[in-house]
Amino acid sequence: MSRVKFIHAYDHIISMENLLAAWKEFIKGKRNKKDVQEFQLRLFDNIYNLHLELKNKNYHTGGYHMFKLHDPRPRDIHKASVRDRLLHHAVHRQLYIFLDKTFIDDSYSCREGKGTHRALNKFRRFGYKVTSNNTKTAWVLKCDIKKFFASIDQEKLLKILEVHIPDKDILSLLSILIRSFHGNIPGTGLPLGNLTSQIFVNEYMNEFDQFMKHTIKAKYYLRYTDDFIIMNQDKILLQNMLIEIKKFLHEKLGLTLHPNKVFLKTLASGIDFLGWIHFPHYRVLRTSTKRRMIKNLKDNQKAETIASYRGMLKHGNTYKLQQKVFKTQ
Repeated sequence: MSRVKFIHAYDHIISMENLLAAWKEFIKGKRNKKDVQEFQLRLFDNIYNLHLELKNKNYHTGGYHMFKLHDPRPRDIHKASVRDRLLHHAVHRQLYIFLDKTFIDDSYSCREGKGTHRALNKFRRFGYKVTSNNTKTAWVLKCDIKKFFASIDQEKLLKILEVHIPDKDILSLLSILIRSFHGNIPGTGLPLGNLTSQIFVNEYMNEFDQFMKHTIKAKYYLRYTDDFIIMNQDKILLQNMLIEIKKFLHEKLGLTLHPNKVFLKTLASGIDFLGWIHFPHYRVLRTSTKRRMIKNLKDNQKAETIASYRGMLKHGNTYKLQQKVFKTQ
């Protein structure tokens, strides 16, 4: 595992230059939000006061507003104040470039140049290789981590960050941001609403990714947030891997696999991964995803929504479905 160090200093992260640049990124798509408009009325003063608080080491977070989002299952979203979210952007824009370089290639969530579609394509390439172009049987171990964001151990996360970040002031700031969230269990959890949560969970799970690649030596492994798969021609090998996976996640990261979302099946029987059912020669949209899409299109006929779904459907065998869904478009 790479042990390179983050070279930027605390002053670089909290600088007016970085905060102003972060504001330009943060405000995209949010100009009509009331809280954003209120912050912008005294923009320079607000950013300068934030800078002074950070410089004088007396910055405190402002808490969270919680609401539920159904996409597709209910999720608790914790939204910080504009001031705090601006700081999360400022931290993220500096840490992301560095930490992303330490991640494995086959981690696909919340990373530039990655995403769902690239993960789907890599899954397909894995299938071709493991089946030797569909001449042999490929077994797939598919796992999902139970209550992932809510189960992140904040102290373990900070210990992991210490490996790469020598600056004590930066670590102190990260500690404030991480510990600002109070989950159901004290000392655990990260809020889904924070931009920094994306980089933090990838750094947390990078410990597992490195274990899978360098200790388990799983050649055909890929992960998207808390979902991951491993392919191999040897079913027994995957069964033995599962034992080691459970042990590592529990002992090193305090995580457990969802008991109802661990599957060991052949690729030919169909693998449910990232909204699609995958087979050796093709993939089809998961039934629940299809129903949700049809319902959303019934309620929302905006051009961008239609274009988004058209784009999504291009990534699978959906000709008949497209004809049915978009016949009136």
